[in-house]
Amino acid sequence: MKQAELIKKLLPGFIPLFVFIVADELWGMKVGLVVAVSIGIAELGITWYNEKRFDQFVLLDTGLLVVLSGISIILENDIFFKLKPALIELILCAILGVSVFSSYDIVGTMTRRYMKGVEMNQAQELLFKRNLRNLFFIIIAHTALVLYSAFFMSKEAWAFISGGLFYILFVIYFIIEFVKNKRNASKGNVQIFNSFENEEWLPVVEENGKIIGKAPRSMCHKGEKILHPVIHLHVLNPHGHIYLQKRPMSKLVQPGKWDTSVGGHISFGEDLETALRREAFEEIGLENFSARSLGKYRWDSEIESELVYYFVCYDYQKIRLHSEEVEEGRFWSPSQIEKQIGKGVFTPNFEFEYPLLRKGIKQG
Repeated sequence: MKQAELIKKLLPGFIPLFVFIVADELWGMKVGLVVAVSIGIAELGITWYNEKRFDQFVLLDTGLLVVLSGISIILENDIFFKLKPALIELILCAILGVSVFSSYDIVGTMTRRYMKGVEMNQAQELLFKRNLRNLFFIIIAHTALVLYSAFFMSKEAWAFISGGLFYILFVIYFIIEFVKNKRNASKGNVQIFNSFENEEWLPVVEENGKIIGKAPRSMCHKGEKILHPVIHLHVLNPHGHIYLQKRPMSKLVQPGKWDTSVGGHISFGEDLETALRREAFEEIGLENFSARSLGKYRWDSEIESELVYYFVCYDYQKIRLHSEEVEEGRFWSPSQIEKQIGKGVFTPNFEFEYPLLRKGIKQG
């Protein structure tokens, strides 16, 4: 699995610290520092010899080891050194956090660079993302334990928590994941996410719209930052008023707020035109209409990442509400909309898109 390969790459970076802990107990801090730094330099040399590159994580670990232990020796206070594992893990948490909870996939970039032979299908990509999120929370918890032990526990307890416990937590986690995967395989599951087999699948896309895979709808709405395409249609009348729909209170996302005339997902295997006409009929009963494309943009929220294709239409007389997905609908003048922006009346996505709509109408 890709996440196992990544951890295999990162764990050697903690070897200098682990060596220091053992050597410090046997020969003292100064000797332990020399031994640990020697191990770090040896690791860097081996990596350079085998792969013609410096392992940046080992370099960072060894460098922090020298700086913090040096401060401890000068000030005769080992608290600075004890905080070193927590600093490294905070850096790891930052990398994982950005990769999992934002659109910048640092871990994905790292793995594509250093493990070019590792290929995954869409289900494996989703599992990898989920495991990264789990590892983020595990490391956050371990970092908190390291900080607590540095200030309030014995040196022996700190040594175990900052060293051995780190490896134990990861071993336990991957054993659990291995058992779960084996159990799924024993049940005859061909795909990792067999539980999603009856669910709607959405295309996974790049920001230019290129389809690179597919994912179950529920996974796209769990904060995984899986970019998927949607369509928005704005219906206007001759006075320039915009038809908005009110989302039912039963909706999990933005209940009771006013939103775009039509908005919906593009299913996997469905083209843009088909999705636009299907959603327009399902939500506001609009048929046989003419729409003009205004462009596309990326929209990121706490739960999802969308590539939004937005359109404008003037066939307002054909609107007919017949769906439980829409509580009510009516036309809003630009002045009415602008007076309510920022007051929680509209969905955040509509408020973002509204200036783009106004600009697109003027240019058309």
